[in-house]
Amino acid sequence: MKRLIFLLLTVCLLFVISGCGTEQRESDSGGLQITGKMPLSYATQFSVDYCGDGYAYIHIGSDDFLLVPENHPVPADNTLTVIRQPAAHIYAASSAVMDLFDAIGGLDAVELTSTDENSWTLPHIQDALRNGDLTFIGKYSTPDYEALIETECGLAIENTMIYHAPAVKEQIESLGIPVIVERSSYESHPLGRMEWIKLYGLLLGKAAEAEQYFSEKTADFRNMEISDIPLEQRPTVAFFSITANGAVNIRKPGDYIPQMIEMAGGRYIFRAEDLHIDENALSTMNIQMETFYETAKDADILIYNSTIEGQLSQKDELIQKSELFRDFRAVQSGNVWCTEQNTFQQTTGAADMIADLSRIISGETAGTDQLHFLHKVK
Repeated sequence: MKRLIFLLLTVCLLFVISGCGTEQRESDSGGLQITGKMPLSYATQFSVDYCGDGYAYIHIGSDDFLLVPENHPVPADNTLTVIRQPAAHIYAASSAVMDLFDAIGGLDAVELTSTDENSWTLPHIQDALRNGDLTFIGKYSTPDYEALIETECGLAIENTMIYHAPAVKEQIESLGIPVIVERSSYESHPLGRMEWIKLYGLLLGKAAEAEQYFSEKTADFRNMEISDIPLEQRPTVAFFSITANGAVNIRKPGDYIPQMIEMAGGRYIFRAEDLHIDENALSTMNIQMETFYETAKDADILIYNSTIEGQLSQKDELIQKSELFRDFRAVQSGNVWCTEQNTFQQTTGAADMIADLSRIISGETAGTDQLHFLHKVK
């Protein structure tokens, strides 16, 4: 009997707590009634609650925002950070978002960036910087605050690096500019990063365009036959680059690139139990060449990451970095590949990257000149 009473009290307490949370949410957002939720297939690091009359309640990590439609008033008792729709004069300090804006025809809404022209590989972004439609205002940690004021910046989009410079975020917010800290790099599914396009589409008043683009770009992945071959029996893949001091930079096993390799039918050759993984938020780590040799010498496929130290076109270029590569099975069999320079800035290419990986892992390499993000090192 006592146990039954305890359970009933616990249920009541949870009900009260839940009710308090609902009241707080409605109070914070001006008493708006939630009418629905944005459907998401892969993304888990943001969510959107729809309210009546086009208002929306946006959750990103521990931050909440109220999206107010064009020509609509802010509710009188609202205490949340307000983002007005359509967002304009945007400062995109996170380079990962730029390709998503471009994909839905929203690049003209972005006026400021923290990435200079020489660091971009996307043609549309480079053109925008050259013709003055987009302006570099300094690194994320030292932005030109006067430029933010002069352009009447309506929204700043940072990545989580801004948490290393919290005073910058506070200063931007003190100017009356709402700051979104996008968390796409924390998405557990590779396509979750691209699904952030739905949030940016909503902010720009282009929700339908974003939904259509995402559906079209992920269609091939949804129709892809995921390999049922046991992981230990799949072709092994090493994804890496050689640093200027001779170390080997690899993706951590929990990163989204190893996940893509697995989705494409391969097995990432580095396992967490074999590495002394640094406990930090970085997705990569450096290991000694000797360790790399011991683990990856017999890998079926080598993929060189060009985004750090430049592209490779010939196997001799790889051997010049270390004579040890002569002994690698993939080098001897001619199964060495290199990423294109736009691989990581083109956020919309996640599904195409998985398709490319699937082709080289399965050995269907005829017509590889049509791959999107990989080319063969001959």
